[in-house]
Amino acid sequence: MDPKALGYLAAGIGAAVTVIGAGLGIGKLAAAAMEASGRQPEVAGQVRTSMIIAAALIEGATFFALAICIILAFK
Repeated sequence: MDPKALGYLAAGIGAAVTVIGAGLGIGKLAAAAMEASGRQPEVAGQVRTSMIIAAALIEGATFFALAICIILAFK
């Protein structure tokens, strides 16, 4: 198999694993935030703020990993 084709395949698999991991992470984060808001509604605003910050960090790491996959694919 052509090395370029293997690079594209590896980049595609890496991107897929990255997105799946980020989706699972944000899903667990949202579930925990909703449970916390349900248990103590008075702190829902603080929990929401913390959830948004954590989700942004997860998405930032995901975009970084996707950029690395794209760079490696075209190298």
